[in-house]
Amino acid sequence: MESQRTFLLIGLLLVSFLLFSEWQEEQAQSKAETSAVTQVATSPSNNDQADIPTSSEADVPVAQTQAIRSVITVTTDVLDVKIDTKGGDIVEAKLLQHAETHGSDIPYLLLGEFEGKQYISQSGLIGLNGPDASSEGRPVYSSEQKSYTLSGDELRVPLTFVDKKGVQFTKTFVFKAGQYDVALEYDVVNATENPVQVQLYTQIKRTAQDKDSIMTQTYLGTAYGTQDEPYEKYAFDEMREANLNKNTQGGYVAFIQHYFVSAWVPQKETNNTIYTSLRNNQGIIGAKGEPVNIQANSDAKLSAIYYMGPKDTDALEALHKDLDLTVDYGWLWFISQPLLVLLKFLYGILGNWGLAIIGITVIVKTILYPLTKAQYTSMAKMRALQPKMQQLKERYGDDRQKFGQATMEMYRKEKVNPMGGCFPLLLQMPIFLALFYVFLESTELRHAEFGLWLTDLSAMDPYYVLPILFGASMFLTQKLQPMTITDPMQQKMMTYMPVAFSIFFIWFPSGLVLYWLVSNIISIAQMLIIYRGMEKKGIKVRD
Repeated sequence: MESQRTFLLIGLLLVSFLLFSEWQEEQAQSKAETSAVTQVATSPSNNDQADIPTSSEADVPVAQTQAIRSVITVTTDVLDVKIDTKGGDIVEAKLLQHAETHGSDIPYLLLGEFEGKQYISQSGLIGLNGPDASSEGRPVYSSEQKSYTLSGDELRVPLTFVDKKGVQFTKTFVFKAGQYDVALEYDVVNATENPVQVQLYTQIKRTAQDKDSIMTQTYLGTAYGTQDEPYEKYAFDEMREANLNKNTQGGYVAFIQHYFVSAWVPQKETNNTIYTSLRNNQGIIGAKGEPVNIQANSDAKLSAIYYMGPKDTDALEALHKDLDLTVDYGWLWFISQPLLVLLKFLYGILGNWGLAIIGITVIVKTILYPLTKAQYTSMAKMRALQPKMQQLKERYGDDRQKFGQATMEMYRKEKVNPMGGCFPLLLQMPIFLALFYVFLESTELRHAEFGLWLTDLSAMDPYYVLPILFGASMFLTQKLQPMTITDPMQQKMMTYMPVAFSIFFIWFPSGLVLYWLVSNIISIAQMLIIYRGMEKKGIKVRD
């Protein structure tokens, strides 16, 4: 198979892959919208208590002493968080080290209310005596301060609540410098003469929505991990069909979006039930622990960790051995992960992500050079066999079977592999797609600058310079290669291929187009070197 035909095949495969991905998302969205209409019509009205999971025992109302509801502000070097004293929920989180848009001074809003959508983190105690299980509503905690600012390595934000029976609940969030994970600590002091029972739950609540585009956003939805299932997605439409209910030791639950993730990680030694629910288009995924019995005049501690920040594989893996899988590179993860490691290494040396991309391109092309040489050698031999191929066509006419047999016999005698010209190109496709996912998933490349007009390698080229240069390099490659296609229609298709690819690549991340452009330039240089060596040996390569 000639290289020109391989370009057509690669284009078809790439377009088919992306269109199929988009079709799947559209089908899921259509199904979700249909289910949402039914959901709104049949679900009870949303209220503060409706989102709280039921305990494993019958809930008993607990009389409460309510404080005045307020919102507490917590500021660290990387987070700006708001906590509602009713329930102690994290209702807003801004990431101070990540801009909302490129070049903006506004920090990225991860959790909060925006564009009519809600995204919050909830936690509490249910069970026989859990304050969040009361029919009177969730507890309103008291706090000594309205705002807290991290000044050292650690900041503790305690919230207290005492019910009328005298049981004291202290809910403490522990923030640390430079970290996006926050520890949740519950201290329950039972100063009464009767035992009490509580049950910790942690959950994330977000308005159900679908991704915007395959070029700008990957999977958006929930995911979880158990002992038997390290990483499983559970999309909004799946929630509408059935609620998740899985038991596991440890585990985690998460909401995943483009570049960022939030996740609850219970203690690994506890037994938990992972669950989901969806009402009024509000999706919830959570983990519920086992009931804890606290004897009279004694206390107990319960804890979990909440992460809200970028998809940092090292930070995520430090919290849970499988949480880094939420940085989802798809089925090509085994290629994407090493590529990201190599990119980070080159960035550490070169100090520029664009230069790192050029460096990784040089490395890939160097590794593939033996195959590239075999490719161009095979193409040259195929070109040399064209006169004999024409003779076979004239001899067998329209008898395609005999013509095919004679052609294969000729290839065998001349020791030519017709697949030799396409294999190296096909081998590059997984690398190309793996880099595509690296640019979509890796926070390190978000808003990464190269220089001049390329201020964000994760976004499309604003002036279309790289796609145009890519088309020009593709056109030059075609001119330098031996043309073996004789069919007029295929020749015309090959002529317009550079234009089609240039238009198609307009919407790709500029860093990815940079990789492919540099790859083409290196291929042209390698081609000229290989052809010059073959011509010195008397092998005719071009007309």
